[in-house]
Amino acid sequence: MTDAKTKKVTVVSRLYAPEVGAAAFRLKALVDGLVDAGARVNVVTTKAPRGAKPFSASYAISRWPVLRDAGGNVRGYIQYLSFDIPMFFRILFGARPDVFVVEPPPTSGFAVKVAARLRRVPFVYFSADVSSSAARGIGVNNAVVAAVTAVERSILTSAATVLAVSAGVETEIAELTKGRAQVVNVGTGVDTTAFSPLGPVKEIGKRYFVYAGTMSEIQGAGVFIDAFLTIAREYPDVQLVMFGQGVELPELKARSASCAEQIKFFAPTEGTEIAQWHRGAVANLASVRPGKGYDFAFATKALAGLSAGAPVIYSGVGPMNDLVKDHGLGIACPWDAAAVAAAMRTMLEHPVAPGRRAELSHWVHENYSLQAVGAMGAKAVLDAAAAGRR
Repeated sequence: MTDAKTKKVTVVSRLYAPEVGAAAFRLKALVDGLVDAGARVNVVTTKAPRGAKPFSASYAISRWPVLRDAGGNVRGYIQYLSFDIPMFFRILFGARPDVFVVEPPPTSGFAVKVAARLRRVPFVYFSADVSSSAARGIGVNNAVVAAVTAVERSILTSAATVLAVSAGVETEIAELTKGRAQVVNVGTGVDTTAFSPLGPVKEIGKRYFVYAGTMSEIQGAGVFIDAFLTIAREYPDVQLVMFGQGVELPELKARSASCAEQIKFFAPTEGTEIAQWHRGAVANLASVRPGKGYDFAFATKALAGLSAGAPVIYSGVGPMNDLVKDHGLGIACPWDAAAVAAAMRTMLEHPVAPGRRAELSHWVHENYSLQAVGAMGAKAVLDAAAAGRR
């Protein structure tokens, strides 16, 4: 391990704890890994959304107001720029680190790239996805896709190191940059301490399925709404519980209005509370909609539920599909309402035994611990800092 005691790391992200979401969890795990290695860390981020629980840390966190959409998201070019523009000047004139770390969107990556070059400091790009592929998949204007692709390629090839969360992302980066990016696949995972099978269980007097995560066109969470609507009358004692936010949320609420007694929506909440729901769930639900530019995406929400002991119904594409089938983690099916409805019926008629739920949790702990991801990412960041400017 690189000697980190004199290394100063500035981590830049529009999302950070106590916000709920894969990006915030992932960055916090990286920072924890850096701190454990002895680095001095400064996190440059946004003010937490209204209602967020207090969060304190042993390292410096610099927060700044940001524009959020109606759902509280920092999503969209105006929202991104409301973070990126002040962030650029904050890091340009702030204390000089040995290395910057930044993650998507590419607008943030570009701002850090320019500031890093001006300050002659290397930067690491934490690529949880490939934004240009996603933009193409959801039908963004071709001119915009071309611009995003060019910017993203320049970021990836300029970074001292790119951290990828899966082999699929690594492959996408290699194709986009023609192999010119220095990529380290650190993997993905969940906080196995927060998402543990041990602890309180949410009891609501009914059986239930849980979806906890973003509801956008990429996830295609509507497949669970449509599936549940077809079985709701058969199982009046069962509920579908949806935690999260996203651009599709209003439409999903409208689509499920006829079944409001059995389909419930809740705002995002912290992992320890979601874990209580997972412990009592018939199954946790996760999906990646095919053909939206994210066929390579790794649905970490599935791992969160599994870590808390809930088998998964996985709908769609991505590496999680094969993992579910290969390791018996639940049911993997196409992104199709009839297929999901069949999976729900199977889970209701043949519930997973308590012993198997404990085994599912152990499997995640052994193979997809976010703490291990953070430690691996920290090593790559500190190696980039030690190597200096490329």
